[in-house]
Amino acid sequence: MFSIFKKKIPLTTSDYFPFVTDMHSHILPGIDDGSPDLNTSVKLVEELIKLGVTQSIATPHIIGDMYRNNTATIHSALDLLKTELELKQIDFKIKAAAEYMLDAYFLDLLTSKVDLLTLKDNLVLTEFSYAEKPYKMDQLAFSIITEGYQPILAHPERYAYFHNDFKQYDYLNELGFLLQVNLLSLTGYYGKPVVKAAEYLFKNNLVSFAGTDLHHSRHMDALKDANNQQIFTNRFMGKMYNEELQFS
Repeated sequence: MFSIFKKKIPLTTSDYFPFVTDMHSHILPGIDDGSPDLNTSVKLVEELIKLGVTQSIATPHIIGDMYRNNTATIHSALDLLKTELELKQIDFKIKAAAEYMLDAYFLDLLTSKVDLLTLKDNLVLTEFSYAEKPYKMDQLAFSIITEGYQPILAHPERYAYFHNDFKQYDYLNELGFLLQVNLLSLTGYYGKPVVKAAEYLFKNNLVSFAGTDLHHSRHMDALKDANNQQIFTNRFMGKMYNEELQFS
């Protein structure tokens, strides 16, 4: 576990959050299915600040048949947002990595020795297809780790093919994946089966990171919801995640 215990943070209706560094979001403008433009990105940042988030590692999708982002496209969008935040004198630290779909395109990048965009050091955020479980998960993990990266699997609780056998989460952990849960998975936003899966991960100490996976205002409205804030408080009880990812 990477999480660190802290003194409980007092709750108001909208100022408790179990981290100050969001390590999974889609707030860069216009490069994936997240924020469509700069104004939206700024608004999402302003709302994150109200929740107590002070810095973010934006993680736009890299998917072979949909979003072939790379260092140039991602850093261009990042620079655009950083410049706008500075102009508006909004105090918010932001940098960028990526969320890599573990598809054939990713394996091409890996075997070609392309430097992956990491959250920090060798930590790389990955995701599976929602449609079907990857073939030979053990070989996937082995290939990533052999190249010197530590894979983090985004929102495993949302992959329905794991819901009939939660022990597969333990297997993923054994393979070397660190697991990241979306906050909204605890609230029923994605459905009751996802809540059950997320609770299993927490109860069995399988969660290394937490994130918003913020894409749009609907996600933000749910994150700000008073009932959901209480769920976060009851679940985390002052426990803070992502602290090792903070940056200056």
